[in-house]
Amino acid sequence: MRRHRPSAADDPPAGQPDAAEQAERADPVEHARVADDRVGAALVAERPRLVGLAYRITGSRIDAEDIVQEAWLRARRADPATIERPAAWLTTVVARLALDHLRSARHRRETYVGPWLPEPVVTPVVAATPGGDPAMAAELAESLTFGFLRVLETLTPIERVVFLLADVFDTPLPEIAQVIDRSPQATRQVASRARRRVRAGEVRREAPDDAARVVVELIDALGAGDSDRAIALLAEDAVLVSDGGPRAHAARRPVVGRDRVSRFLLNLTRRFAEADVRVEPALCNGEPGAVVRQGDMCLAVASAHVVDDEVAAIYVVVNPDKLAALEIAGPMV
Repeated sequence: MRRHRPSAADDPPAGQPDAAEQAERADPVEHARVADDRVGAALVAERPRLVGLAYRITGSRIDAEDIVQEAWLRARRADPATIERPAAWLTTVVARLALDHLRSARHRRETYVGPWLPEPVVTPVVAATPGGDPAMAAELAESLTFGFLRVLETLTPIERVVFLLADVFDTPLPEIAQVIDRSPQATRQVASRARRRVRAGEVRREAPDDAARVVVELIDALGAGDSDRAIALLAEDAVLVSDGGPRAHAARRPVVGRDRVSRFLLNLTRRFAEADVRVEPALCNGEPGAVVRQGDMCLAVASAHVVDDEVAAIYVVVNPDKLAALEIAGPMV
C-alpha cells in the first residue's frame, strides 16, 4: 500500500530519527492510540468512517487510505488548540482532499479502457459499524454498492461530496459549506440538485433477505455448466459490467440480457476452471458476490444485485491494479 510521507519540515535537521519517531512514522494511527491528544484519539475512533467517506468520494480504497493518512499528517502539523472539534475537523480535511483527488481523476476516467468500476471492498460492514447496528449497517452497505457508486459518477465532484456528506454521513449543512467553500444557502441548492440527479439515475437497490442464496445457486450452476439453471436465475434484462482496465481482458461494453450474460459467465467460468482456481462466496461492496483466487493471487471479484430472487446486475473487477486494494486490512463503514 502506498504511503504519504511527512514533509521535510517534519524531519529532524540532522541525524537518524530515534525509535519513537520511527514508530510514529511507520504507523501514525497506532502511535495515536497511546498518545494523549484529542486529535489522535479522534482519528482512531473516526478512521473507519473517514476511510468510508474518502472511498465513496474517490472510488478507491487505496487512495482513501492515503487521504486519511494525509489528514493525520496535517493534524500533526496543526496547533491542537485551534481544533475545537477534532472529528469535524478531520471530516472537513478528508472531504477536501478527496474532492481535490476526484477533480484530478475525472480526465483519467474519461479515457479509461472499457467500463470503470470502483476498487472492490470485501469487508463485513456490520463489524465496522458502531455498536453493530444492523439498520445502520444496511444503510451504509447500500451506499457501497457498485450500482449506487456508478450513479454517483453522474454527479459533478462538488455534488458528489455534498450528497455523501449530507445524505449518507449526516453532516450538518454549515460544516458541508466549509468543505466546498460556499454559503449554506448555496450548499443547500447543491444538495437539492444532487438528490434530484441521484433519484433520476438510481436503480432499485432493495435486495431480498435470501439474496446470498440466489448468488450461491448461480455460482453452483455456473460451476456445473448448467446453462438452463443459470439463465433461470438471471433477470430477463440482466446487465453485466466488467472492469479490466488496460491490463486484463474484459468486456469493453456492458453485457445486456440474460442469454448473453449467461454465456459470458459460463465462458468465464470455463476459463477459470482451466486455471485451477477456487471461488469463495463473499460480501462485495455490501452485496453478495464472490472472490476468485489462484493460490494466494486474486484474479477477480464479482458483486451481484438481486431483485425478486433474480440476479439483475453483476459487476466484475479483474483489473489487477484495483484488486490490489483487497490486501488492505482494517474496518471501513
